[in-house]
Amino acid sequence: MDSNSRETTRALLAVIVPCYDEADVIAATTTTLLSQLEEMEREGLVSCESFILYVDDGSKDATWEEIGKVSGKRVKGIRLSRRCGHQCALLAGMEEVAGKCDCCVTIDADLQDDPNVLGEMMRKYKEGSEIVFGVRRDRHTDSWMKRTSAANFYRVMRGLGVECVSNHADFRLVSALAMEDLLDYTERNLFLRGIVAQLGYKQDKVYYDRRRRTAGYSKYPFMRMLDFAIDGITSFSVRPVRMLFWIGLVFMLTAAVIGVYAIVRHFQGETIEGWTSLILSIWFCTGVLLIGLGIVGEYIGKIYIEVKHRPRYRISEKI
Repeated sequence: MDSNSRETTRALLAVIVPCYDEADVIAATTTTLLSQLEEMEREGLVSCESFILYVDDGSKDATWEEIGKVSGKRVKGIRLSRRCGHQCALLAGMEEVAGKCDCCVTIDADLQDDPNVLGEMMRKYKEGSEIVFGVRRDRHTDSWMKRTSAANFYRVMRGLGVECVSNHADFRLVSALAMEDLLDYTERNLFLRGIVAQLGYKQDKVYYDRRRRTAGYSKYPFMRMLDFAIDGITSFSVRPVRMLFWIGLVFMLTAAVIGVYAIVRHFQGETIEGWTSLILSIWFCTGVLLIGLGIVGEYIGKIYIEVKHRPRYRISEKI
């Protein structure tokens, strides 16, 4: 759909909602999102055929049963055969709606990302934006640890040359055109925040205040966030590997200087003591080497996963 026809045509919007163990919020989330769709329909932003698609990422609770209860003409669902991860669930949803809608919005089931800005996203889409990012105004609702780690993560990503929108999670609108290009990416190590940002096209942002979770629990504890950050960095930048070369060069030059110093002291007849410094040096250098091997191993592991070309997910049921 071109930008001229967007202004006069009601867009068919698909709202993709990935969920894992979110049985407690499905009913309330459905009510809220349907209300938003109806409001946007009255404003002429979306068509009456717009719908919600739940993606059950292998939940262990009654999430799928709750999706079945709310399913209908405007609420659909797909269930993955096992837990594949948040990013795969998002991609599964987009592959399911591709060719069936003019644009899609991805939003988490807990609705901490404010659904009230969906109308603003649609207005920017009608103005010609192919991608609209939902961006948090601030992180005052997060703990100190989460705020600090998030700020450092975005700082590191930018330093490594990765295009990434600060304070943006996976709450975004993607047009059918951008979605088609996004689905051409076949990698298994998914970091959609980086992939979507580098697609190009006209992009825009809407800002919102993140709300507190009303039920359930966070599916991103510290270790999972750390894994996600590592995946994001190693999926988009080879700079950590290049940095190892420069670190190694610095250590070689340092060793050369120490060697010259030791020779000079030897000819001056002075005994060089330093068992402690020697042991510390060995431990320090060994640590650097192990870190380097770990970084290289991370990249080799990703290559290993990619070359097998295994399916990213399997859909076991549909509603």
